[in-house]
Amino acid sequence: MADFIRMPKLGLTMTEGTIADWRKAEGDTISSGEIIFDVETDKIVKEFEATASGVLRKIIVSEGTVDVLEPIAIIGTADEDISALLAQLDTEGEAPAQTQPKEEEKVKGDTPKTMHDGRIKASPRAKKVALEFNVDITAVEGTGPQRAITEKDIMDFVEKSKETSRKISPTPAVVAEGLEVDSSKTAKDSRSMKKDNNKFKFDEELFKFADPQDYREHMSLMRQIIAKRMSESQHIASTVNYNQRVDATAMQRLREELKSVKKISYTDIIVKILSKVLLEFPLLNSSLIEDEIVLRNYANIGIAVSLPEGLIVPVVKYANVKSLLDISKEIKDLAEKAKNNELKSDDVTGGTFTITNIGMFGMESFTPIINQPEVAILGINTIQDTPMVVDGQVVIKPMMNLSLTADHRVVDGAIAAQFVARLKEYIEKPGLLLL
Repeated sequence: MADFIRMPKLGLTMTEGTIADWRKAEGDTISSGEIIFDVETDKIVKEFEATASGVLRKIIVSEGTVDVLEPIAIIGTADEDISALLAQLDTEGEAPAQTQPKEEEKVKGDTPKTMHDGRIKASPRAKKVALEFNVDITAVEGTGPQRAITEKDIMDFVEKSKETSRKISPTPAVVAEGLEVDSSKTAKDSRSMKKDNNKFKFDEELFKFADPQDYREHMSLMRQIIAKRMSESQHIASTVNYNQRVDATAMQRLREELKSVKKISYTDIIVKILSKVLLEFPLLNSSLIEDEIVLRNYANIGIAVSLPEGLIVPVVKYANVKSLLDISKEIKDLAEKAKNNELKSDDVTGGTFTITNIGMFGMESFTPIINQPEVAILGINTIQDTPMVVDGQVVIKPMMNLSLTADHRVVDGAIAAQFVARLKEYIEKPGLLLL
């Protein structure tokens, strides 16, 4: 029996997903368990496996963002009548027009192609995007099934509107005239600026054979979410930064001694240390949810992993009850999954504290941004041989900076300083882990 394939809900917090790539075309035969498309959420890219066998009769949404459980395709037998499902789509897709034009602005006999019985046929996501960009949805022509308006239709309409409304401010207009440059060629999506005309003149004189162009690429959902969350974090949290230099001699020695048993990284060791210290300083391991501070008796430590398309933070759950070897293995497994797009929603949720290590790039200090709703994040920097005075003698020691960012709404300066001092003590005396 024919049925809808719906946008899967891959986690408790997932509200929408983006179809990244269809592996099948309309008319293709599908077997249960076969991968038919990729879905991208704000955290992961997941391959979707068919839950039933049949023929892919109709692709309702070929690309774009869709609310969870919304229909995206129809599966059935080759000759099965799917008109009832298509009619159901019509019913679900219809909604009152967001903005009705004034009577005097209407043209007699001119009915939008997407109108059905006085109602606009558009996907829920399209309506949402139309509201965000203040678009009169009745002016948009749909390209979806039965001419339904899709999110892409709204975005195309917005882009066309930008093209027809480019402006040039007075100062660039004067500059353009003096340089004998057609200012319309230099206008951008917003108002044209003086530097645009100077740059264009430079290109005209020296590179007449070239055709200078700006190349634009739509931000992936992951990149959009990163931008949104980082911006929100900076606006929400009252952050204070703490930097502490520590002697990494003992940590290097420990790593070298364990090499014959297991290849351990500095990140592994620091996660193990954090799993103990965080329980000594529960405020650093907390979250601020509205006006409540959520405290824990466990440590779920997120490790930032850099990917070509952005940043993702898989989480080592309950690190406080795991051995150094277990933590090391789990971090490697999570990093491998991240690079292969194999992370599940549970792998990237539930963190209580995050660390980000960019020491391999030679960074000496930086200011990491808190991963909301956590209240602190620890940055790990490079280890450098540094001359130090010990007992009146100059000696060379491997020194490393710790960069802590904490939310002052929850963590006072004295508490943060004590926390960093305790981390320093453990790093310089890792034998304390045995106590």
